[in-house]
Amino acid sequence: MFERQFRHTKRYQEIVNTFIRYGFGYVLYRIGITDRDLSKKDESTDANENLQNIGRRLRYTLQDLGPTFIKLGQVASTRHDVLPREIITELEKLQDHVTVLPFDHVRQTIESELDDELEHLFVHVEPEPLATASIGQVHAAKLFTGEDVVIKVQRPGLKPIVETDMEILVRIGNLLEERTEWAKRYRIQAIIQELSFSLRNELDYLIEGHSGERIANQFQNKIGVRVPAIYWDFTTQKVLTMEPISGIKISDIETLDAEGYDRKLLAKRLSDAMLTQILDEGFFHADPHSGNVYILPKNTIAFLDFGEVGRLSEGMTYHISSIIYNLHNGDTQALIRTFAKMDLIDEKTDINAFQRDLGALHERYANLMLKDMSLGKVIIEIFQVAYHHAIDIPSEMAMVSKTILTLEGVIGRLDPEFSIMKAAEPYARKLLKRRYSPRRILRKSMNEIVENVEILSGLPKDLKDVMSTLQRGRVGLDINVKQAERFLDRFDKISNRLSFSIIMLAFSILMAGLIIGSAITDQSTVIWKLPIIEIGAVIATLMFILMVITIIRSGRM
Repeated sequence: MFERQFRHTKRYQEIVNTFIRYGFGYVLYRIGITDRDLSKKDESTDANENLQNIGRRLRYTLQDLGPTFIKLGQVASTRHDVLPREIITELEKLQDHVTVLPFDHVRQTIESELDDELEHLFVHVEPEPLATASIGQVHAAKLFTGEDVVIKVQRPGLKPIVETDMEILVRIGNLLEERTEWAKRYRIQAIIQELSFSLRNELDYLIEGHSGERIANQFQNKIGVRVPAIYWDFTTQKVLTMEPISGIKISDIETLDAEGYDRKLLAKRLSDAMLTQILDEGFFHADPHSGNVYILPKNTIAFLDFGEVGRLSEGMTYHISSIIYNLHNGDTQALIRTFAKMDLIDEKTDINAFQRDLGALHERYANLMLKDMSLGKVIIEIFQVAYHHAIDIPSEMAMVSKTILTLEGVIGRLDPEFSIMKAAEPYARKLLKRRYSPRRILRKSMNEIVENVEILSGLPKDLKDVMSTLQRGRVGLDINVKQAERFLDRFDKISNRLSFSIIMLAFSILMAGLIIGSAITDQSTVIWKLPIIEIGAVIATLMFILMVITIIRSGRM
C-alpha cells in the first residue's frame, strides 16, 4: 500500500512538473492543483497567444509524459465537437518518441510469454526492429514451419505505469468536474473512461488479434481487401505474431504510379471497404491513416494494426446512416428527428434555433458539388452546431467522424475527384431500406406485442404491490403535473396499441377458423349474401397496414 502511494505521488509530481515546464502552471493553479507561486511565470506570457501555439505546447507535454498521455491526446483529437480546430490539428500530430528496446528485453518477454527458449520457438528473430512505438516494438522472424512472420512485442513494465496514470487521471478528472463548469460541459470523465477502455484494449494483443480476424471475416468472400493472418500458437497478451505484409504505403503516390497501379480503383476499394465496416458491419478499423494501409499487387488494399477499432450498435449504425442520407438530401428537419430519436434533445433544447443553425449550415454547402464536399467536415460542423445547443454527441459518433475525416485525407491523395459523401449515400439508403423491410417490421411488431402482453399480464400484481406499499406509507411521490400528463399519455398510447394488436390477433384467429372450417366442410361462407372470408381478408389487411403505418410514424421501430 505504501509503495503504491509512493508511486502515485512520484508520478503525480512528474506530471505536474511537465505541465509547468511547458507553460501550463497557471492553468493548474486555476483548477486548484498547484500554488499561485508556480503560475506567476505563466501569467506573464502573452494573453493573446494563438491556439496553435497552445496546441503545440500541449502536444510536447503529452509526448513527454508517455503512452497514456499520448493516447489521451489522440482520443481528445477526435472530439471536433468540443475542442478548437487549431488544438486538434496539433494533437493529431502526436507521435511516439521512444528509444529502441534492447533485444535482451524482447527475448525475455517472448520467452516468458510463450514459455520456451527463443531458439526453440523461431528459426531466427531479427534483432533490429522494423518499427518502434510507445506500446510495442515489431521484429521480423521465421517459424520452423518455414513461414516468415512479424512479432509485435510489448514493452516490459508498461501495464503498472498505465494503471498508475489512469488512477491519477481519474482523480484529476473528478477534481476538474467538481471545480469547473467547462470540465462538466466537456464531459472530461467520459473522455478519460474512453481512454481507459482504448488503452486496456491496446495492452492486450489477444484483443487486437481477434479484432483483425473479425475484420478479415468481413471480406472473406470479397476480392481486393487483405488482412494479415494471426499465428495464435505464438500469440499472447504481450506477444502478437502475424503474417508479414510487404507492399507500398498508400501515401507513396510516386511509387504507385511508377508500378502502374489504378489509383481511382484503389480509392473506390478503400472507400467501399471502410463503408462496409462502418455502415454494414458496425465494427471498423478506427485509424486508417497512411501508415496502416498498404497496397499489394492486383490493386489490393491491406489493413494493418487493429489496436484501435470502433464498435457501433445496430441503433447507432442506423442513426449514422440517417444523418448521411439526410445530409445528402439536405433535409434539416429529418436531421433533427434523428437527434430526437437518439434521445439527445430534451425540453431545454431550442428546436427552432437548432433548425435555423442547421439550415444556415446547409445553405453554405447547397451550391457545392458532391465531389467538393467533405463528409467528415460536414458531420463535424453538425456536431459543433449540436454542441452549441447543449446537445452531447456520443463518443461512437465522434470516432466515426474522425475515421471518415482520416479516410478522406488518404483517398484525396489517391483520387482528388472522389467523393465519400456520394459513395456513402447508397450504403446509408440500403441500411434504411433494410430497417423498414416488411419482414423486420412484422418481427419487431410481434416482439412488441408479446412484450406488452407480458407487461399487462403482470400489471394487476404490480399495481397491487404498489398500492400495498403506498398504504403502509413507505413511498413518497413527487410527480409534477407535466410528468404526470406525459406518463398518462404514454400509458394511454401503449394501452391503445396493445388493445388494437389483441383485437387484430383475435380477428385473425377468427378468420383462420372460418377458412379452415370452410375447407373441412367444403361449404361456402356466404352470410346474408356477403362473402365473409373475402371481406374479412380485406379488413385484416387494412388493419395490418394501419398498424404498420402507426408504428412507423411513431418513430419507435
